[in-house]
Amino acid sequence: MAWLLARSAGARFLVRLEDLDAARVRPGAAAGQLADLARLGLDWDGEVVVQSEHTGLYDEALAGLAGQGLVYECFCTRAEIREAASAPHGPPGAYPGTCARLTAAERAQRLRAGRPPALRLRAGDVRIAFEDLVQGPGDGRVDDFVLRRNDGVAAYNLAVVVDDCAQGVGEIVRGCDLLDSTPRQLLLARLLGRREPAHAHVGLARGPDGARLAKRHGAVTLAALQAAGVGPDAVLDGFAQALGLGESGERTGAPALVARVERGRLLAAARADWVPEAVSAGRSPG
Repeated sequence: MAWLLARSAGARFLVRLEDLDAARVRPGAAAGQLADLARLGLDWDGEVVVQSEHTGLYDEALAGLAGQGLVYECFCTRAEIREAASAPHGPPGAYPGTCARLTAAERAQRLRAGRPPALRLRAGDVRIAFEDLVQGPGDGRVDDFVLRRNDGVAAYNLAVVVDDCAQGVGEIVRGCDLLDSTPRQLLLARLLGRREPAHAHVGLARGPDGARLAKRHGAVTLAALQAAGVGPDAVLDGFAQALGLGESGERTGAPALVARVERGRLLAAARADWVPEAVSAGRSPG
């Protein structure tokens, strides 16, 4: 979807490797993902951006927010946050602002205890409305979300907003499982004085059980599908059918699909979830 919308509009298609969570980074995974894109015929513009090389940008943005008085230290554990967020005084999952009310003496006491703090945005309990290109109107309350984790790593919401701005991203295409992140990121872009991009949250690829597609469903990577006799051309054909751009067995190739794009119809088609034929048919490597 991202590639089709960019190429059909004459825009750049950018690739970014989000590798800040070092514990989840597997050696060779990034190279494999880029190779899979190439095998599908999906090219990109410019250098691939690697988030772990941009820590200076995140620190700079964080310092700017702190200079506006919008950052505070949070010493809460995950268990404490879950317990507080389940109380009747706030919406489910929202951070209740516990550490925003700490006195200087209380903060000093926690620091002496050796508990490293995360840094949170002082959001001000605002609601942000937006118009998603696929899902339609949306809005959400923004709580005091984390900007930097207590291990010193920039949090997802800060990193992606800073990188989107640095790369000049005008339109973000991603799965609808990230729709709830949009109000936080739009607010952050405003506070940083950055351009607010448009968003298109598309349906997810799911297994026959309705859960998001995962390894437990069988052959879901290009390598596993290839071993099961389903090559990259057939995978691309499945994408095209799901988006109303092709018929079964056409094997048109990615460039030919661009000429078929009618933006409004494509965005409408992207709202639905998709169960790939190879998965629903129960195919898996022998």
